Amino acid sequence: MKFYELNDSNYLLFAIKNYENPQAVTEDDFYDDLKRIKYIKRLLKRYKNSGELRTHLILNHFIVLFNVFGDAGVPLLFFKLDKELWSCTKSFLTYLGRVPDFPRTELNNITDDEYCLKQLREV
Repeated sequence: MKFYELNDSNYLLFAIKNYENPQAVTEDDFYDDLKRIKYIKRLLKRYKNSGELRTHLILNHFIVLFNVFGDAGVPLLFFKLDKELWSCTKSFLTYLGRVPDFPRTELNNITDDEYCLKQLREV
């Protein structure tokens, strides 16, 4: 199966196909790792609503997400996150060196969140 565009019907298959965690032995382990996207979303929404940015915790979730999903973590994230959170997300991806190098991508049109970048530089 080829994945040209993620949608609700192929999202889970795409995640399963790209999941690589040798320590995972049950289906629950997979879903626990996939929940990291929900945690990232919750933490970024908190930042947008209250100004509280938990940089280290968010970074931790990003790192684990990329460790188990690899480069597929980027499309998985952007599919599930609201557009208002994309600039913060791109800032974290830029810091981690995970912005895809494709010449024509929607990420090129998203500006980085300056406050996020400033906080990440202080880490």
